[in-house]
Amino acid sequence: MKSLLMAVVAISAILPVTAQIKNAVTEKVKVYGNCSMCEEAIEKAALKKKISRAVWNRDSKTAAITYDNTKTTLDAVLKSIALAGYDNEKFLAPDEAYNNLPGCCQYERELKNGQTASTGNPASIKPAVDIAPIYEDTNQQNQLKSVFDAYFRLKDALVNSDGKNAAAKAKDLNKALNMVQMEKLQKDAHAGWMKTSASLKALTEKMLATEDLAQLRFQFISLSGNMYELAKVAALGSTVYYQFCPMANNGKGANWLSLENNIRNPYYGAEMLTCGKTVETIQ
Repeated sequence: MKSLLMAVVAISAILPVTAQIKNAVTEKVKVYGNCSMCEEAIEKAALKKKISRAVWNRDSKTAAITYDNTKTTLDAVLKSIALAGYDNEKFLAPDEAYNNLPGCCQYERELKNGQTASTGNPASIKPAVDIAPIYEDTNQQNQLKSVFDAYFRLKDALVNSDGKNAAAKAKDLNKALNMVQMEKLQKDAHAGWMKTSASLKALTEKMLATEDLAQLRFQFISLSGNMYELAKVAALGSTVYYQFCPMANNGKGANWLSLENNIRNPYYGAEMLTCGKTVETIQ
């Protein structure tokens, strides 16, 4: 009776989330890991709101992956899991991602060492492949170029002290962020995107909701910090300048990105247009 009750509770917990995923398909695949920390990391890597999710079983080393087959693929979800450091029956995690896992999460790499996966029908499982060659630079550049283009238009609106236009450009940036397909990013850009995307989306949502210049400029400080982290790994194919104004943020200083080395200060506009300096050039 107790086992039955637990099963009912587990199913009840899964159903509401699964119901949010339209055109849902669920497949069970081998995903390697060790512990509860692995479970959390694997499920987080697979989770994309209303598009995909996973439930990982520690004992069987399998994940039940549910996804909207009109918006993503099983391969795309498994790539995300591999990039988080976890080998699966289709893709091997990059060595760097695996090595960055906590010690307790560094599972036996059976697939990496040429051993056969043990779930389902082993003969039907194709050998896992290294994930690194899957991505193309052109896909990555096209994915993130629109994000940076929207950011620079937002910066220019702040330089012009135009709160209404800045809010509109923040909306454009938020839209560009939500259109990024994470599975098309190379591993470094993928890791940078995983680190910054949630914050970037939250900040732009706050910005598009106001036309107050002081609030917009305050949010732009954190936004620019996250965009800087992304710019360092994005391989955009163009030079970007990281600039700094010591007067901004109540004398604490604040940074921003620009496509030109000349200073056009988004925190003060015409009031102190050339206040600041370039502190880093990102090729």
